[in-house]
Amino acid sequence: MSFTKKHLDAVEAAIARGEKTVRYTDRTVEYRTVDELLAARAEIRSSLARDAGPRSRVVRLYHGGKGL
Repeated sequence: MSFTKKHLDAVEAAIARGEKTVRYTDRTVEYRTVDELLAARAEIRSSLARDAGPRSRVVRLYHGGKGL
């Protein structure tokens, strides 16, 4: 399934409210435990990260010696 930011927002809102029911635009999902809800959030986050493509690499240079 292709997740969107709205799916993630709905799951995080349910976690913040302490509910196990998540309402999307066209359906309602009721999770059995909070652990399942947290696992769903992790799955949505990883899916969104995968779809975003590769992360850019940052290289930091440090010189601790004396200059010329």
